[in-house]
Amino acid sequence: MPLAGIALVRHVFDPGARGCRMEIIAQHQSVFLALAFGCGLYMTWGIGANDVANAMGTTVGSGAITVRQAVVLAAVMEFLGAYLAGGEVADTIAQGIIDGARFAPVPHLLMFGMLAALLATGIWLMVATLRGWPVSTTHTIVGAVCGVGVAALGSDAVQWEKMGEIVASWFISPVLGGIVALSLTLSIRRFIFNTRDPVGQARKWGPVYAFLVGWVVSLIVIARGLQHININFGILEGRLLAVAIGIVVAVGAWLMMKRVKLGAHADRASQHASVERLFIPQMVLTGAAMAFAHGSNDVANGIGPMAAAIQIIETRAVSATSPVTPLMLLIGGLGIVVGLATYGYKVMATLGHKITELTPTRAYCATIAAAFVTVAASGLGLPVSASHIAVGAVMGVGIARGIGALDLRVVSGIVVSWFITVPVGGLLAAIVFHGLKASFS
Repeated sequence: MPLAGIALVRHVFDPGARGCRMEIIAQHQSVFLALAFGCGLYMTWGIGANDVANAMGTTVGSGAITVRQAVVLAAVMEFLGAYLAGGEVADTIAQGIIDGARFAPVPHLLMFGMLAALLATGIWLMVATLRGWPVSTTHTIVGAVCGVGVAALGSDAVQWEKMGEIVASWFISPVLGGIVALSLTLSIRRFIFNTRDPVGQARKWGPVYAFLVGWVVSLIVIARGLQHININFGILEGRLLAVAIGIVVAVGAWLMMKRVKLGAHADRASQHASVERLFIPQMVLTGAAMAFAHGSNDVANGIGPMAAAIQIIETRAVSATSPVTPLMLLIGGLGIVVGLATYGYKVMATLGHKITELTPTRAYCATIAAAFVTVAASGLGLPVSASHIAVGAVMGVGIARGIGALDLRVVSGIVVSWFITVPVGGLLAAIVFHGLKASFS
C-alpha cells in the first residue's frame, strides 16, 4: 500500500488523531478565515495585474483607447463579469481537480491545500507581473491545486481524467479563438474592404458585428451565469432579452459611428483609413465585452479555492460542493480591479504590439473572438485560459495576412511560458502547503 494510503487509513481508524485535527481548525478559526479571504484577495489582485492586462492588450494595442482609459473600462466590466457571471466555473476549480472524498477524514489538509494554492499562485503572478511576463493564471492555479493534492495524499488524490479535460481545453481554446478571429477578419475584408464603397459598407455592417457581440455575450450569461444571485429566466425570455441587448448594442454602435467625422476619400488608402477610424468606437464596445468575459471566467481561479477553504473552516468537513456567495465574488471583483489599477500597465501592451501589428479592425476581430470563446467556456464550466484564447485570436488575425505577419519568436516565448507555469505553480504550492502544515500541526 502506498505511504499516502497508509496515512489515510491511519487517520480514518484513529478517532483521536482525527479529533485533534478538528481542534486545529477550531482553535485557529479566525486566523484561517483571515488567511482564506486575504489569500483570495491577493490571488485576484494578481489576476488583475497580469491576466487582465492581456485581456485588454488588443484594445490598447490598436490605438483605440489609452492605457488609462483601458484601466477604467476594464475595472468596471471585470467587476460586473466577476460578480454577475463568475459562479459557474468556481466549482470546477474547487472540487473538480482533486478528489475531495479522499480528504474527508482529513479536511484540515484540504484547507491547507486551498490556502497554499491561493498563496502560491499569487506569488507567481506577482513575480511574473514585476518581470512583465504574460503568464496564465488558470495554468498556475490548476498546477497549484494538483501540487497540493500530491503533497497531501499522493498522486491518487488528483482526478487525472478531469485534469486531462482541462489540459485539452488549454490547447483547444486558442485554436478556437484563432478560427473565430480569422473568420471575422476574412468577413470584414470581404464585406467592407474589398467593396467599391468601404466606408459606406463599414457604416452598414458595423452595427451587425456589434449586435453579435451584445447578443452572444448576453445570451450565455443569461443562460448560465446568474443563478447564484437568484436571477433566473425561462428559455424564451432569456433569448428575447439577449436579442434586445444585442439590438441596443447595435444602435449604440451605429450612433457612435455616426458621430465620427471623416474627410474626403481621395483614394483607396484614405477610404481604408476612414474605415479604421469608424471601428474605433466599436473597439470600446468589444473591449468592454472582453473585460466582462474575462471577469466571468478568471475570477473563479481565486474564488474557487477560497470557497472550498471557507466551507471547511465553517463546517469542519469536506463537502461535494463549496457555495460561492455574492460576498466572495465581490471580494474577487475588487481584487481584480485593484490589481489592474496598480500594476496592469506593466504587461498591457504585450499582446497589442509584439505578436502582430494591430489596427482597429484587426483588434476588433481578435477581441470579439476572445470574448466569444471565453464566455462560452465560462458557461460550460471550463477553466480555460483567457490569455491562451487572446493569443490564439491575435494569431488568427495575423494569419489572415500570412505567416510572415506574425513574430514567431515572441509566439514561441509565450508558449514556453505556458508550459513552465504549471510545474512552477505545483512546486510553489507544495512548498507553501508543507509550511502551513508545519506551522499549525
